[in-house]
Amino acid sequence: MKINQDVQNYIESIKEELDGLALAIHAHPELGYQEFTAMNLVADLCEKHGLKVQRGYAGMETAMRADAIGQPGGPTVAFLAEYDALAGCGENGTAGHGCGHNLITECSVAAFLAMAQIIRNYKGNVCLIGTPAEESGGGKIDILANGGFDDVNYALMMHPSSGGTKANLVGRGGRAAGHVGVKFYGKAAHSSKPVNGINALNGVISLFNHIDMLRPTFEPQDNINGIIPHGGAASNVIPEYADASFTVRAETMHRIHELTALIERCAKAASELTGARYEMEIGSVSAERYPNRPLNQAFKDAMQAQGIEMVWPDPKMQYGSSDIGNVSIVMPIIHDYLSITDDPSVQSHNYSYTVAACKPQALEVARKGGNGLANVAIKVLEDDVFRSEVDEYFKNQIPDFYKNK
Repeated sequence: MKINQDVQNYIESIKEELDGLALAIHAHPELGYQEFTAMNLVADLCEKHGLKVQRGYAGMETAMRADAIGQPGGPTVAFLAEYDALAGCGENGTAGHGCGHNLITECSVAAFLAMAQIIRNYKGNVCLIGTPAEESGGGKIDILANGGFDDVNYALMMHPSSGGTKANLVGRGGRAAGHVGVKFYGKAAHSSKPVNGINALNGVISLFNHIDMLRPTFEPQDNINGIIPHGGAASNVIPEYADASFTVRAETMHRIHELTALIERCAKAASELTGARYEMEIGSVSAERYPNRPLNQAFKDAMQAQGIEMVWPDPKMQYGSSDIGNVSIVMPIIHDYLSITDDPSVQSHNYSYTVAACKPQALEVARKGGNGLANVAIKVLEDDVFRSEVDEYFKNQIPDFYKNK
């Protein structure tokens, strides 16, 4: 792929603004649904460049959207920005950008601002959507539910990784994941006379045992991993309250709902056995990811043109989850990975990655990624044959149980 020179030159011309944005977000880490500083920094920069911005987009206080309008009759391409930090990934255990979301923002803002300069030449529109709380709630799921993607046809973003070329992954998928909480309520009593109480902790332990008994029936991609956040206050008191927290992973969101029903059956059995009353709390589900191979290949070509080699992932690997999966069910997406450090010991979700996420190498990768995303958007807008290939691939890859809803 030949890189659009206007895009490349423009991104280079605003390099200091883009790097300043990433560094400012990095210096003020905010957890999910609290990213007011980050959202306003992005919105302010877009407004500075003459673009219309909606703050508090799609009913979410820390979501935003900016638009650049081209000629009528074409699709809308969205660049997605994440900017939430991670608890415990900063210095001395504070919050920090241990997943490099400040770089995701720089990448998508670079692509959007560059496209805004030339969108008048194309049929269609581009937008930038700031999506909160990827790490802790799934802002994209909320935006989808609130209609914030209704007019979008394609969604593009990059995620940072580590470990050099082998971590420049294109077309990487991801399993579905969800959260289930179960609370048990019993009756406190002195531990010398447990017959006078109802042991809520026994309800939790019984729940774990019931789930473990059913593990041999699980499908290969299924996983239910749980902890006991609260199991009682003192060993000489029969606990009147205890709870369990589970992360559920599976090949599809459809299967997550089946496993959630399994957990509820186990909770009901534990409740009937121990006498402790149970309550279920079911969180949002990050769906499995459906990378669009034609879009992936276009991004791979655009990065290769900038001297960055990307590789296809090992299909047997079990990768993590993200709310981009929910978007991938309703439109073609890319969510490809660019390494910000050659050091394989620097892994995401820890302080070492937070340190790496503000280094010059990381900022350069984010800008190059923005250049790559913008060139994919150009190909979508101007090449009708390519766009048809993208749409056809999407139509064929999404399972029928989503289409028939």
